[in-house]
Order: sequence, then structure tokens, then C-alpha cells
Amino acid sequence: MIHSQHVGSALDHLMKEDRKRNGAMVTRRRMLATVGAPAILCADRRPNILWIIGDDLGVELGCYGFPLVRTPNMDRLANEGVRFTHAFTTAPVCSSSRSAFNVGMYQTTTGTHNHRSHRTDGYRLPGEARLASERFREAGYFTANVLEIASGVRGTGKTDFNFQAPMPFEGSHWNQRAKGQPFFAQINSQAPHKGVAFKAARQQKQLVDPALVPLPPYYPDHPVVRDEFANYLDAVNLLDTQVGATLDVLAADGLLDNTVIFLFGDNGRCLLRGKQWLYDPGTHVPLVIRYPGVLAKGRLRDDPVVALDVAAQSLTYAGIAVPPEFHGRPLFGGPPRDHVFTARDRCDMTVDRIRAVRDRRYKYIRNFMPERPYTQWNQYIENSYPTLKVLQELHAAGKLSATQEQFMTPRRPEVEFYDLQADPHEVRNLAQEPVQKERLARMGRILDGWIRETRDQGVIPEPREVIEQEEPRFIKAFKEGKSAPRLP
Repeated sequence: MIHSQHVGSALDHLMKEDRKRNGAMVTRRRMLATVGAPAILCADRRPNILWIIGDDLGVELGCYGFPLVRTPNMDRLANEGVRFTHAFTTAPVCSSSRSAFNVGMYQTTTGTHNHRSHRTDGYRLPGEARLASERFREAGYFTANVLEIASGVRGTGKTDFNFQAPMPFEGSHWNQRAKGQPFFAQINSQAPHKGVAFKAARQQKQLVDPALVPLPPYYPDHPVVRDEFANYLDAVNLLDTQVGATLDVLAADGLLDNTVIFLFGDNGRCLLRGKQWLYDPGTHVPLVIRYPGVLAKGRLRDDPVVALDVAAQSLTYAGIAVPPEFHGRPLFGGPPRDHVFTARDRCDMTVDRIRAVRDRRYKYIRNFMPERPYTQWNQYIENSYPTLKVLQELHAAGKLSATQEQFMTPRRPEVEFYDLQADPHEVRNLAQEPVQKERLARMGRILDGWIRETRDQGVIPEPREVIEQEEPRFIKAFKEGKSAPRLP
């Protein structure tokens, strides 16, 4: 039993501490949502929870200070809620990342770290790990993966889990729920993922001028490179129109003021050195939360958070206790994270293992297979990233700068270490600098501790026969001499 005087005392304490840390509007209603004890909240007053997930969405939004894009609807969410400047997914590719933030646990712990794995072997989540949607359903929420948002605006219904989940959602729209029933829903957008969304983005009336795109120093200034980056930004603009349509539907349904909206990406931007890599563009995503009357408008948070925390905070807002096995933490009311951890493993036919730890300033990356080049063959990258072909051609012609040549080296360093404040593009590896020796060792120990404590399953190599079964293109690549030299 929860005694009212104990609840009141706890709320007062939390409100006082949260005022100190966040300087935000703090109310008892907010703190009730933050504490998250199921007995505190009445079921008929629980908020709806909506995740809007951009596929391969980086932080190239107006509210994050990026020029050229037109994102008034996503900017509106930031202006009416809280924007996190240091939010990261735990993997740089969709299936591994989604298998983590939909569960609230690291993909490396649940054995779902290899991209598009376990599609035919009946694999289930281990132990007490379960989808967040199942926890919502058990608590009386209606769950939906929204398909038809508005006329001509659709969600993909994407799940992409590296485990079997017979019924992750009950329906395809919140309007299918019982009268008065709260809902937990996801809208999974195609944009700005390459393919259909990139083509659709080019049909918009206003397009980004490639000549104006600010290129990072590791890209050569080439028309093809500029066009690819501009097309991605056009797809971000396309996503914004879909977010706007969603807000219009929520308002028309009378749900906008009682729905907590989380906007984030499933991994970083789909450009070279972004998606599939552990540099910031591969895992740094926008995270915006709007909750009218509970979260103060226009707040900014710069402490490191991970997408797993979205699941924890969503459960908390619904009055559902965060399970003890969760790696995700509620985003409000507790101590901030000191570090975030990210992991990259096999992506399609491309075998690799990389781990990284990051604080607000420094990042430590460990390449467990340094003999594999950055450019080891991947069919998706080969077919969908024209910038790679430009790099290969200019490399062969000896026309790349020293910074651009780094990505073309035949071997990677075992450790990469970056000062993100002085070097936001992560192009000056400080791992061999004597002045960084102590800090490097400390970050390495922190990563080792995380690997042990979370029981990182990546320490166990996938058997070659499993890779061959799950990814037939691996054999084709090996026979054609495209795969990396060392096989599992």
C-alpha cells in the first residue's frame, strides 16, 4: 500500500530536486507522472503516448540549428516541449536499434545486436525482456502501429525486430481503441530513409540547393556528394510535413493536449560515415518530448541520454513501474547519465564489432576487427551511397585531402579517441597523444566495465554457418573477393 503522506513527502522532495537541476516548471501533476507508481494514477486520466520515429533521422532540424531545412512542425514540438541535445541510439542501424529501444535494454544484452538477424530461427527475447508495447497492453493501454495518418500520409508499420514478436501491436490506428481507453502508438515514417522517401522528397516544390549544403571536412566538395546530402535534407523536410499532418489529426480528434509526443530517430543520418558507423552522425538523433501542462515549453537538456530512456519515461508517464532489468532510465526526476554506450555489429553481410563510450566531450571507440577497412564491402552502402564511389574514384586519382583519405585506409586503428569539443567531426584521433594517456585508459576501463556488466553478447562470434543461412549475400561476397579477410 502507498500511504498518501509518504507520496506527498516524496513528491515534495522530487519537485525541489528537479527545480534545482532543470529549472523547469514543476507541478504535482508532473511529478506524479515522473514517479510512475501505478497506484498513483487513475486509469481514465492516464495520458496517451505517441512515438513519432523518423527512419535514419539525424539532428539536421531547424530547432537543432541546422540551416537550409524547413521543419516548422518538428520545431513546434521543440518550442512546446523539451529538446535533448545529446540523445543517442545504442546502435547505428535500424533493426539493432529498434530491438533495443522497443525493449528498454541494450541489443547486445538480449542477443539482438546483429542487423537483420534471427529472422527464421524462432528466436525469442531472453529472460524477463519484453516489448514495451506488451507492458502497455497489460496495463490496459491500446497499442497501435499507425498506418493511415491522413489522406496521402502513411506510416510504414515498421518493426524490424531481431527476435520473434507474434503480436507487437493490437491495431493500426488509435481510433480503433475502446471509448476512453488510453493508447500507446508509434508512427514509423519512411522518411528520411533512402529509397522511396528520397524520390518522394524530390517531388516537393521547394528543394534544398546543393550548392549551399555545409559539407563536413571528410567529404570531398563534389556535385554528387552535395546532391546526396541535399536529397537527405529534402527528405527531412518531407518528414516534417508528415509530422504536421499527425498534429492536425490529433487536434481534430481532441487528443493533442492529453498525448505525450516523443519525436526521435531510430538511428543517425543515412549518409556515409553516419548510419552503420559509431561516429556521432550514426547515432546522434533528435529527441523532443511534448507534454502540455507537465513539461515546460522550450526547455533544453544537454546531458547525455539514450533511446532506451524513451521506453522508461513512457512507462513512467503511464504509471507503469520501470522493470529492474531495464537499462533505460526515466528522463526526468533522476540523476543524469555520465556516459552513453553504442555498439555496431554485423550489418547485413558485413561482419564487424565496434564499441564506443561517450561523455559530453570525449568519445572512445574500440575496433575489435581493425584489419577490416572502413570501406569493407556492404551491398546497401555500395548501392545507396554515391558519395562512396566519389571517394573511391578520387582516392585512386590521388585527389583526396589527408582528412578524406583517412576513411580509405586499408586498416583501422584499434582505438579511436576524439575531443568532440575541439573536433566535432571526429577526424583527429588522439589515441596516441601522451597527454591523453590517462583519460584514454579511464575511458577504456569504463567501456570494459559496461561490456561485463551488461553481458555483451558480441564477445561470442556468430558461427559462419549462421551468417550464411541468414545472409546469403555473405557467401557471394566472399567468393567474389569482396568480403573482409578474416572469417568467423
